[in-house]
Formats: sequence, structure tokens, C-alpha cells
Amino acid sequence: MTLSLLMMSAVQEAANQGDFLFPVQASTVAADHDWLFYFILTISGIAFLLINLATLFFVVKYRRSRCPEPQPSPTHNTMLEIVWSVIPTALMVMMFYWGMQNYIDQSIAPADAMRVEVSGQKWSWSFKYPDGTETSELRCAVNTPMRLVMTSSDVIHSVWIPEFRVKKDVVPGRITEMWFEPILEGEFNLLCTEYCGTEHSGMNTKVIVQSQAEFDKWMLEAGDLLAKMSPVEAGAKFFTLKGCNACHDVSAGITLVGPSLKDMYGTERPIEGGPPVVMDENYIRESILEPQAKLVKGFGPTMPTYQGQLKEKEILAIAAYIQSLGGK
Repeated sequence: MTLSLLMMSAVQEAANQGDFLFPVQASTVAADHDWLFYFILTISGIAFLLINLATLFFVVKYRRSRCPEPQPSPTHNTMLEIVWSVIPTALMVMMFYWGMQNYIDQSIAPADAMRVEVSGQKWSWSFKYPDGTETSELRCAVNTPMRLVMTSSDVIHSVWIPEFRVKKDVVPGRITEMWFEPILEGEFNLLCTEYCGTEHSGMNTKVIVQSQAEFDKWMLEAGDLLAKMSPVEAGAKFFTLKGCNACHDVSAGITLVGPSLKDMYGTERPIEGGPPVVMDENYIRESILEPQAKLVKGFGPTMPTYQGQLKEKEILAIAAYIQSLGGK
């Protein structure tokens, strides 16, 4: 009994460290995923060896130099046909059932799972918790099921957390869901695995798994940013949270997907098909809610609208932050 427990402990410790094919198993579904993969890999490897060794054997044994005359070939062998039909069929059914069971388990979230709304947009993620807290990183409590309810505001994205062995497309105009239960504390990568434009490779964030006490403390501290910070500080947070920094430079005066905002507040901006406008609070607000209304010359209509995603006071905080970046 003691030896068995030691062996199980050693296997679990190895799984927690990952291996040469997979990263660490950090969720409840990861182990089943890996066992199924290795089962299929093992069966495929055995079949590959048996078929190729049998081929080599018959090539050598019945080569023309040893058997110059054609040998009689059997046309039927009931036992052989049963063996090569029943055994592969049984293995295929086993693989299918195992995979189907894993798929069902990963598709239906537990009733007590915490709901987190996930929004994907070029080229950032935002996560909204039941109390209204929004972050650009996904925070979880260890051993607590998390249900992600996901949508996109522009193109198809895809959430992938390698250590949790979960992946799901995030589709504009549709709701997709997935769930997981983390079993290890730490930081893990959340990546976009659906090509979504020029900055696709940078559309990643962190999944931070904490103890229940640390997570509860974070939830209390992460509430209303405007109640705890100055408008400029809160605006900087909202600017990052909504992914504005993926397209707009704020420090070096360089052009990314959209124009730089460094030293631009209060200056005149040249507009496609219209007279110049001054970048003030009204222009910033209009550009956030109706980004195609007044496009700066030389830039395409790539920015999505944030109608319904930002409150008025949050828009004003972003305007205050942009004003703090300098200008006239």
C-alpha cells in the first residue's frame, strides 16, 4: 500500500512538472487529456512497429532470390480476418468513448462555477467578474471552477491556456463558453490561437491562480477604480484594460495601428474628408463611441466602437489620462 502511494505521488509530481511534450498539468481536466493522448500515441506506435516489422519480414523471407517461383497465396483466413477487424475496432471504440467523455466533461460547467465574461478585441482581452470588476488579466481561486462566457467585438479570436488543456474560439456576434478548475497556484499564459491581424502574436495575457483568501482580498481591492484612484490613474488603467495601448503609442511618439497620443491633446488633427478638429474631451469621447465618425488622415477604420463597454465617467477618465500625456 505504501509503495503504491509512493508511486502515485511520484507520477503526480512528474505531471506537476510537465514533460517533454506537455507543460504542467494545472487543471482538473489536464490529466485525462494527457492520458488519452499518450494512449493513442502508444497504440499508434505499436501498430506502426508491427506493420513495418511484418513488412520487412515478408520482404526478406519471400524475396525473389529465395523464392524464384510464385508461391501459392491464401484467399481466406477466418481467424486472421476476425483478429484484424475486432481488435482495431475495439481500440477505436475505446478511443472514441474516452475522447467523447472528456469532451462532455469539458463542455458542461459545474453549477457552482464562477461566471466571468470574456471580451476579445484587436489585440487584447478583458475579463468582467460578477461584481462588475474588469481586468486585463484573468484571476482565479485555486480549486474553484471558472466558467468563461466569451464573445468578440471584431474578428474571431481563440482562448488557449496550455497548462489547463482548454481552448475555445471567441466569435463576433455569438456566445461561446468553456470552463476549467485550476489545481495549482501560479501564473500561466493565456494566448490567442486564431490569427486576427498584425498584432496577433502579442494578444496574450496572464492567468493568475491564487489561494481563496488572496483571491477574495483581490476582489475587494479591485472594485471601483475611480473610487480609489485619481481620474488620470484610473484612465491609464482603463486605457490598458480596453486594449487601447495595442494600437496607440503613449510615450515615444511612434505610429502603431492608430495614431500616437503622445503630446496630442489640444492639437488640431487632420480628418479624412473634412476640416481639422481639435483633440479635446468631446473628440476623444466621440472617437471612443463612434470611431469611424472622424478618422485621422492616413489611418483606416480599424477601431471598434466601445458603445456599452465604457461608462461616461470611465470615458472622461481616459480623456484625462490622454490630456496628461501632453499637448497644447
